Order: sequence, then C-alpha cells, then structure tokens
Amino acid sequence: MNLQQCLDVVQTLFEGRLPQASELSSFIDACAPDAFSGPVPAEAAAMESSFLAEAGLSERVFEPAPKENSLSPDDARHLRDVLFNCARRRAQEHFGNRIYIRGLIEISNICRQNCRYCGIRAGNAQAERYRLSPEQILECCEHGYGLGFRTFVLQGGEDAWFTDERLADLLRRIKSSWPDCAVTLSVGERSLASYGLLRQAGADRFLLRHETADPVHYAKLHPAAQSWQNRMNCLRALKACGYQTGAGFMVGSPWQTTDCLVEDLLFLRDFQPEMVGIGPFIPHAQTPFAGFPSGSVERTLVMVAMTRLMLPFAMLPATTALGTAAGDGRERGILAGANVLMPNLSPREARARYRLYNNKLSEGAECADNIRELRKRIQATGYEIVVDRGDFKSC
Repeated sequence: MNLQQCLDVVQTLFEGRLPQASELSSFIDACAPDAFSGPVPAEAAAMESSFLAEAGLSERVFEPAPKENSLSPDDARHLRDVLFNCARRRAQEHFGNRIYIRGLIEISNICRQNCRYCGIRAGNAQAERYRLSPEQILECCEHGYGLGFRTFVLQGGEDAWFTDERLADLLRRIKSSWPDCAVTLSVGERSLASYGLLRQAGADRFLLRHETADPVHYAKLHPAAQSWQNRMNCLRALKACGYQTGAGFMVGSPWQTTDCLVEDLLFLRDFQPEMVGIGPFIPHAQTPFAGFPSGSVERTLVMVAMTRLMLPFAMLPATTALGTAAGDGRERGILAGANVLMPNLSPREARARYRLYNNKLSEGAECADNIRELRKRIQATGYEIVVDRGDFKSC
C-alpha cells in the first residue's frame, strides 16, 4: 500500500465509513510496522501449541508476517501525523478541548481468574494480596470528590468476597453520599442477574475489555476454563441492562496479528460500546508471558486514532499502560484522539500491590493527589481537565 492509498484510508475513516478488512490490515502495517518492542521468545511456538491443545482447538500457529516496508520511515511518520490530526479534529468536534477525569479505586487484587497476561492472576503465588473495606472505598470517594472527581471507577479482580449484596450496598452508599457522581464498575464476568441488580443499585457504567475479537487468540491468552463466548455474552448482558458499556483490547499481546486488530475494529463497529480502553501489552514477571516483548506504542496510538474516527462519540482513555510504556504516553494518547484520564484514588499501599504488569505507574501524575501536575501537563497539549461526570452522549 503506497502513501496515497494510505491517505485515502484515513479520508474514508474521517468520512465515517469503514474500509475493507484487507485495506485496514495493510494500513495498520504501513502506519506502524513494528507490532512488538522486541523479538518473540524461542519457546513461544511450543507454548502456543500447548495452549491450543488445552483449549481443544486445531493448531493455528502464529507466524510473524514479513514486513513489506511499503512506506519509508518518513512517510510512515507523515501518515501517522495525518491520522492523529484527523482523530483530534473529530474528538474536538464533539468534546472541544475537554478531557474528562475518572477517579480510579482499585478495590481488590484478589482474582479467581487466571488470565495468562495478568499480574494478579489466581496462579501468581507471589502477589501481595489485599482487599479494601467498604469504609476505605467510601473514604477514597470522599477524598476524590474534594479533588473534583465526579466519576468513581471501582476496579478489581474477580474477588468472591464482593458479592452482589455487598457491592449493591456499597453502590447505594456512594450514590446516597454523592448523588451528582457517576459510578463505573470494572469487576469482571458476572451473571445477567448480577449485572441487573448492580445496575438497579446505582452503577452507571461497566468496563469489561473484550481483550480480542478472535476466539482462537483468546484461547491463547486465557486458560480453557475462561471462554471467549462467555466474555461476549457478558458484554451483551451489560448492554441489555442499560449500562454505558466499555470494551477494549491490548495491542501487541502474544500471538496477536494485524488481522486480529482488524477483527477488534469490526467488533467495536458492530457492538458500539460507549467506552473503549486500548493500551499496549506489557508483560508481568510472574506470568507465563514474562519473556514476551511489550506491544508497540506507535501501533497502540494508531488503534486509538482509528477507533476515534470509527466511534466519534466514544469515551477513549489515554490508559495507564500508555503512560507506563512511554513517559509522555498520556499526552500522546490525547493527541491521537483520547479524551479520558483515570488518575488513581486508591490508598498508596493498594496502588503498590495492584500490579497488572511490570512497572505499572502509581505515583506522580498517575496519582489523583497530584491532579495539579496532571492539569499542567495536559494544558501544555492545549487541552483542559474538566470537573464533569463526562457521560456518553451520541450527539
């Protein structure tokens, strides 16, 4: 794909149309040819075969696609600049220069699931486990409200202690104390009845990354007990319950191909989530993927920008993973079309233990107490952090 053909793809996206899958794949490779930050480990093929066998799937071993280098590095940079500029223009049409903040409260790092990429997976015996009490969570909300937060995100592993009744009671207490605030949950896979009860108790939004729209790729990232179909069912259940629903995926996860990313875009187009979280894969030392390279920051930004053009009204965070992978990752995410930041309101000792991946940011501008520093950094990009719930609006 030459430069003009790539620019035509950007124009098509900007006009609200989706190019053919083959064009999208070639475009992503032209924009950001490096999928990973380093080489795939030698044992990757054996691991892949083992995971496929565990899932009872026929072998479809990953082979990195040869780089065609259809664009020079200068042309690729120019193309990304055009793409990011179009994504910013689209975001500014709907949100102006406003960046919405959510106060992130990491309520527990105890999890029953065993996702192969995650540092708080059940199989990580070295994780220092913790669980915030309802009183601690309410203290975080009170502190965050004073700092100007009007959305609280309760995120955690799938911790059985947080039953429907306990979570519902917590939601009612938050809504009673701060009725002008929105509450987002990110607590994993639950039943339709559970999602419905929590919605009635006051939850406004729910984040549940789909991780990958490719079922075979999903089986490589998760043990056989965790199914892609159940994840899809959960996302549909959240929509049915009336949540503003968030999906999302990692860029550069093990065995991800460009075609996987195209499938993610097609899924997002059809599912129409109100929020999408996109960040680079970053390995964790106590997981099966410890030896794999991180995902490309540039490719991640390309996916953020393409998602903005495809879903112009969506809430797109400049993720913590982007900030971890690159010192200016948050700012670059905003300049690629993101419009949400999620500073951490968790107690310091909890932030230090909620390690989903290596070197996860938890201090500095990532900490909600340093909101002034974050405001200053965002102002330098020409944007302003606003005190607002930041609800999804389709027009």
